[in-house]
Amino acid sequence: MKQNKKRILVAPLNWGLGHATRCIPIINALLHQGFEPVIASDGVALTLLRKEFPTLSSIELPSYNVTYAKKGKNFKLKLIKDAPKVLQAVKAERRATKKIVEMQNISGVISDNRLGVHSKKVPSVFITHQLNVLSGSTTWLSTKMHQRIIKKFDACWIPDTEGDINLSGKLGHTDTFDIPTKYIGPLSRFEKQFVKPVNKILVLISGPEPQRTLLEEKLLSELKNYPEKVVFVKGVMESEQTIQVKGNMTVYNFMTSGLLEKTINESELVISRSGYTTVMDLAKLNKKAFFIPTPGQFEQEYLAKRLTKLNLVPSCKQEEFTIDKIEEVRKFEGLKAFDYVINYKKLFSLFKSK
Repeated sequence: MKQNKKRILVAPLNWGLGHATRCIPIINALLHQGFEPVIASDGVALTLLRKEFPTLSSIELPSYNVTYAKKGKNFKLKLIKDAPKVLQAVKAERRATKKIVEMQNISGVISDNRLGVHSKKVPSVFITHQLNVLSGSTTWLSTKMHQRIIKKFDACWIPDTEGDINLSGKLGHTDTFDIPTKYIGPLSRFEKQFVKPVNKILVLISGPEPQRTLLEEKLLSELKNYPEKVVFVKGVMESEQTIQVKGNMTVYNFMTSGLLEKTINESELVISRSGYTTVMDLAKLNKKAFFIPTPGQFEQEYLAKRLTKLNLVPSCKQEEFTIDKIEEVRKFEGLKAFDYVINYKKLFSLFKSK
């Protein structure tokens, strides 16, 4: 008699598109290893994964409903104000997960930064690149709180390398941590293609509002008279893809993985946020980039500063960006890939044991 495939719940946080997109290689690997992934998220993250995997079953989870402050300096204040709302959502998703595990016959849980998606009944994994959560003067507290949550899981997977040469710096590396932690190597849904550049600049935006729109408006105005070919991806997930051509600029509301992989490979320079998933993707594709971190988001500001200091990628504050700044890119090395092959069979052995 044919054995039923083990069902694994994969639940990325809906905060920009990064958590969802870095789950794509995980979902593909689960399929390849003979598991049946069940997708759970909300908002644009869920929309994106439903477009990527239309045949897989998917479930909507309670939303955290977090938005960013208009001014970077109010970022932390806004998050503190939103905290009760987030805690309510975490409680709701914990209840939802309990139900899903029972009703859907789930054999394992993979949560990418969804704090309440774990189960005592089946092996539960937390994916994060933040063992240290930067929040300025309260970093010790945010880190302690985050690590307390991670301890409710059976394992923690960090999408980075363990050694000194790594992508996440102090975010993903800590001296002491007392739950089973695995550095699984950088995660990217993309493959490098050796093609001739077609576009001079590719703009990639995503992330919570209102900062996504503020950056979009700024870059559209800075690039409107740029003489060379620009592709502009807004990162707005809608039911239909839209394409507008404005002079030398082609503007997409969103791109699915295949087209985005091709477009990044065909572009000389990428202008984007310095979110960790973007860093992993651009490293995999050996790209030159210019980073504009989300104002007030300590993690993106840290990553941008670190990569600028390492002479890999120039960066600047959102309000300081002008098109002339991209000239600096020539003096920087660009991002490089790690030759790192993830052993998924070994990684997923956790779900075979119970």
